[in-house]
Amino acid sequence: MSDTTQLAANWGAVRARVDEACRAAGRDPGEVSILPVSKTFGADVVRAALALGLHRFGENKVQEIKEKAAALAGEAIDWVVIGHLQTNKAKDVARLASEVQSLDRLELAEALHHRLQLENRTLDVLVQVKTAREESKHGLPAEALPAFLAHLQVYPTLRVKGLMTLATLSEDPTEVRACFRQLRELRDQCVAEGHELLRLSMGMSGDFPLAIAEGATEVRIGTAIFGNRSYASA
Repeated sequence: MSDTTQLAANWGAVRARVDEACRAAGRDPGEVSILPVSKTFGADVVRAALALGLHRFGENKVQEIKEKAAALAGEAIDWVVIGHLQTNKAKDVARLASEVQSLDRLELAEALHHRLQLENRTLDVLVQVKTAREESKHGLPAEALPAFLAHLQVYPTLRVKGLMTLATLSEDPTEVRACFRQLRELRDQCVAEGHELLRLSMGMSGDFPLAIAEGATEVRIGTAIFGNRSYASA
């Protein structure tokens, strides 16, 4: 089986599993999109995914976006930043990315806004909220979200589309699902206060059915589509 054939089979299987999770939750499968996460995989793998009709790819590191964008120059690709973002990367993000799902502090919003003004561009953003217990996970504290959304209104280059979170790493599905439920409830609270937040990016290869059950509109899938990662060569 060729790599492209395997990739097509993986993509079809993931889409079928997402659709099944939607039906199990009483939801329309059309409500949930899949963001393929291509981090650590090379431009050749992304090129194979493009041949399948995929065009949005999630990346953790801006340096990887720079390298792959150069190798795939001329291709219509939407690069989505899903990893923790340092302010000194704002210049490259403003030039190359179509979306940031990990906006979690005003310092970063200010840096992105400044660079986007210079590029004469706007950028879709999701606010990353910390719902997990691990100290290693990033995100805005849940209680700070309403004030943060209000502050973001002074940055017209940032189009706030929704929220993102990483669930706690646990074998207990109740604990994992609670993270997703918290994000949905926060979204509903902010919508009631007048904010337009249509998207909830939550759930990955190991926990996306729980995220879909709690209202995810997008799941971020890497391993189940592209296979196991080799971080040593990344």
